[in-house]
Amino acid sequence: MTSTTASHAADLVAALLFILSLAGLSQHRTSRAGVVYGIAGMALALVATIVVAAQSITAGAVALIVLAMALGAVIGLWRARRVEMTQMPELIAVLHSFVGLAAVLVGWNSYLEVESHGAAQTLIGSDLLRIHHAEVFIGIFIGAVTFTGSIVAFLKLSARINSRPLMLPGKNALNLGALGAFVALTVWFTASPNLGLMIAVTVLALLLGWHLVASIGGGDMPVVVSMLNSYSGWAAAAAGFLLNNNLLIVTGALVGSSGAYLSYIMCKAMNRSFISVIAGGFGIEAPSSSQEEEGEHREVRAAEAAELLANAGSVIITPGYGMAVAQAQHPVAELTRQLRERGVEVRFGVHPVAGRLPGHMNVLLAEAKVPYDIVLEMDEINDDFAGTSVVLVIGANDTVNPAAAEDPGSPIAGMPVLRVWEADQVIVFKRSMASGYAGVQNPLFFRENSSMLFGDAKASVDAILQALASDGRQAAAPAPRQAVAG
Repeated sequence: MTSTTASHAADLVAALLFILSLAGLSQHRTSRAGVVYGIAGMALALVATIVVAAQSITAGAVALIVLAMALGAVIGLWRARRVEMTQMPELIAVLHSFVGLAAVLVGWNSYLEVESHGAAQTLIGSDLLRIHHAEVFIGIFIGAVTFTGSIVAFLKLSARINSRPLMLPGKNALNLGALGAFVALTVWFTASPNLGLMIAVTVLALLLGWHLVASIGGGDMPVVVSMLNSYSGWAAAAAGFLLNNNLLIVTGALVGSSGAYLSYIMCKAMNRSFISVIAGGFGIEAPSSSQEEEGEHREVRAAEAAELLANAGSVIITPGYGMAVAQAQHPVAELTRQLRERGVEVRFGVHPVAGRLPGHMNVLLAEAKVPYDIVLEMDEINDDFAGTSVVLVIGANDTVNPAAAEDPGSPIAGMPVLRVWEADQVIVFKRSMASGYAGVQNPLFFRENSSMLFGDAKASVDAILQALASDGRQAAAPAPRQAVAG
């Protein structure tokens, strides 16, 4: 078996491992196996790449490749050990930007090494030359859009810039104009490639990527992260065509198609137009900045909340990003365990976009060892709120906002939400009365059956656990003896 044949076989096995990885990651119970399959596939792909490269390049070049891999591995392990689960969305956005930047560099390298040196027809062949021109141009465009778009997503997710959508005058015309200019430039470059057009498409794509994501509001950012994942996949596939690497093409196509499909599913769950979101909020107006309180809210203390829970027949917990920030998943899991031991039915209602990353809440609850069978999706649990004694809204806001269902003029109108307000009692865990990530005030806070439990979510749940423990000790203590007259 030659090294080339072995490389093709390794590529095929790695591609199968990546498919198994995607299948495994689709369910909680098989997610660990999915991660292992992905790691094995990537390791095999890297080894095969080095073996093939060693046949045609110098030993010094191979050493540089190994050094780059070692540096990347060290940095990756360091960040993986230090990153908090709450920082995963912005970390993923940054990783997407690296893929986009890599695609841009590969495109530029292909142009400089092949086309600008007059060796294009010798290396590519006259029949495929124009196709190669198009590959270079399209790869750079996709990569540059992914790069700046991911950087803006990172800045929004990490609260370094405002999460409100940017509303430039004629923003839709700007986006459409940029796409039209890209098509025209591609035709021009395919016929007559030159350095000026390369610079023009790179700058155009960088600006478009920045504007597309900046024009999308915070409420839609989970979809944006998923869509950028898709963009990074297509950017990798474009780089694969330029590098003549079949595995990179297959891997990029897998990531691109799965990311696009996930984005579509999330748009359906949020009642958002798929085209509108990926086109930079085309036709969507920004939320009003003048959100005022709509009434008086009622506060509840931890001891009172504990009493309500102890006497409840059923409880539904709806977690949000605030639970992740407070790292309250473990106390919440302990609260669940204690309530179930008391005979209270406890379930979780998870919105498809709870948090700022698809599946974020499910991972946090699994990490805290909450049983899978009591963690239900929105469609599975929404009809049960009406018969529930107490709902705990822990760090959620936009995903439980009744304005989405009752106010046609709301910026989130039509977005499916958890109908928590239909329960007998609702306790909202929040630090303040501030609006949610989408910048929309929540009328739930002022409902007659709602109470606010202010403070850090982890500290509040711990206080409830202490109150329940105290109540349990009092119930277990023997009654005092009565004095007998003698």
